[in-house]
Amino acid sequence: MALMQPVEDGKIVETESQNSLKQKSKTNNSGMDKDAFLQLLVAQMQYQDPLEPTSNTEYISQYAQFSQVEQMQNMAGTLELQRASSLVGEEVYIKTTTSNGDVKYVKGQVDYVVFENGKAYLAIDEELYSLEDLDTVVDRTYQDAYDKAYQFTIKLNKLPVVNGVDMSDAKEIEELREIYEGMNDYEKGFVAKDTVDRYNKYVDRIKQVYAAAGLDEHGNPVEEADGAGDVDTEQDGEVQDSGTEDGGTEDAGTA
Repeated sequence: MALMQPVEDGKIVETESQNSLKQKSKTNNSGMDKDAFLQLLVAQMQYQDPLEPTSNTEYISQYAQFSQVEQMQNMAGTLELQRASSLVGEEVYIKTTTSNGDVKYVKGQVDYVVFENGKAYLAIDEELYSLEDLDTVVDRTYQDAYDKAYQFTIKLNKLPVVNGVDMSDAKEIEELREIYEGMNDYEKGFVAKDTVDRYNKYVDRIKQVYAAAGLDEHGNPVEEADGAGDVDTEQDGEVQDSGTEDGGTEDAGTA
């Protein structure tokens, strides 16, 4: 966690994790825990009517209730710790409320779990958040596909209008082609249909630009057909050989 508090306009700014812990601290303090139950029991013994004291049977019954409350709290704490521990390494969304009442979401991977005073806290980027603020647990494959589609859309939106595309935009469009063609079917399903349609228009446009510049559809120079020069040479050789054979016939006739 950060060792220094952020300051803005001369005032200390609370982080989302601090607000999360503070809100849960207020909630916990307003509840009836085992310490409060024990204090009530001691107060009852201290201020009981000496003429009509509480019987030992009633004290034993209250003590049994106290023990039962403590065991239930311990069990609840154990279950909460197990639940929090199972989230280590998972991508999650934490819902926090600022001091102004604004709701914010923090996304990240749970690095480790801290268990204090019967409560479990999730550590995300070295900030602690109450387990009770957990909003969503996200599958890693789902999150990666979503992020890839989101970045693809942002990159596409930065291109000029389709008709304004020229060779200066070739690099960006080729990068988009590499990203999209590298997606599997599951990942492509996260890209909106209208986004795919716009992407195809950009690809068709850059192919036209390439063709006008004498390049292939990937922007590479178009090479001449192999063996074209060899054909001419072979044809020339055949003509020369033919002439030699005619000359040989004439020589034979002269003899």
